[in-house]
Amino acid sequence: MTSTETSPSQLPQWLAEEAAVRGRQAAGQAAVAGAARLASMSGLELMQSLLAGSLQAASISRTLDFMLIEVEHGRAVFQGTPGPGHLNPMGGVHGGWYATLLDSALGCCVHAALPAGKAYTTLELKVNIVRALSPQVQRVRAEGRIIHVGGQTATADARLFGPDGKLYAHGSTTCLVFDPRPRPAA
Repeated sequence: MTSTETSPSQLPQWLAEEAAVRGRQAAGQAAVAGAARLASMSGLELMQSLLAGSLQAASISRTLDFMLIEVEHGRAVFQGTPGPGHLNPMGGVHGGWYATLLDSALGCCVHAALPAGKAYTTLELKVNIVRALSPQVQRVRAEGRIIHVGGQTATADARLFGPDGKLYAHGSTTCLVFDPRPRPAA
């Protein structure tokens, strides 16, 4: 069963996977990756180091209560907990929370397909919200999958869904692929 094929009993498994990731991160000696270390790792190696807890997760994941749950070449899954701090004035989860979770899955699935010495940045992000989300939904997952990786651009799509399989949003991205090393002076 893939992570997008869910059943009503999916939540206990999701919570167990989240606890396992949190345990690895708490037990690990998480460091901030320096530029030299980042340049020597493929995107997949970097993402696997984050998942293993040997590199620190991005601080926004703590701020917005989401985390990397799975990663493989060209695929990344983030799990988030919509909470009271994410609400818009009407009492629903703010669209920016959906967008950030989807952008993380989209960007990281692109990163997980890049070789060492390459980086990316989001050029375009498209988000379609199809269902309201509230804190009563205990967890959601954003699963990003690569569509194309070229020398200068990459594209991907993602779905944001609940443990019962309900789709809350979907999105797509175009990313710029580049060499992050400084260019020598002319």
